[in-house]
Parts: sequence; C-alpha cells; structure tokens
Amino acid sequence: MIHAVGPVWNGGNRGEDQALASCYARAIELCQTHGLASIAFPAISTGVYRFPADRAARIAVSTVVEVLARAPVVERVIFCCFSNESAALHAQAMAEFGSPCAD
Repeated sequence: MIHAVGPVWNGGNRGEDQALASCYARAIELCQTHGLASIAFPAISTGVYRFPADRAARIAVSTVVEVLARAPVVERVIFCCFSNESAALHAQAMAEFGSPCAD
C-alpha cells in the first residue's frame, strides 16, 4: 500500500499546489520502482483539508499525465471519486489534458 497525506488548504499561497502534485508524482514513482502496474487515487485533500475540488482535480490529472510518461510500468491509474461532483471534475480535467477517460 502506498499512503499519501495531502496538504491542508491555507488559501493557496503556501505551496499547497506543489505539495498536492508531489503526492501524486511520488506515488506513481513508487509504483514504477516497485513494479506496480496500477494505482487508485481518491481526491486527495479535498475533504476535511478543504483543497478546492476543481483545482485539485486539475492538479491530479496534469501531474499523473506528466509523471506517467516516465513510468512505463504503470499501466492503469484510477481516480476513485466518492461523489458525482468529484467524478465530473476529474472527467473534465481529463478532457482538458487529452487523457482517455473510462467510466
């Protein structure tokens, strides 16, 4: 199991975007290192840590797309969204980045 603790939202001026991106990037790097072909992510930090869900979805998708280019072992990434709103935001972000989206 790979565990990531996302940043608490403090207005966006304290490195929250970079910290959130690092959660996704490092998890995929660990998958590559350990030969793990798939990973599932929740919408990190968007619950009690109050990270804006739309911003978090764009960061998650853009980071995953970028890092996957350097992680050929990783074949599948699942964004496990626990609300319809979160799923819609992730789907929208995937469309913006030209990523394939499956239900």
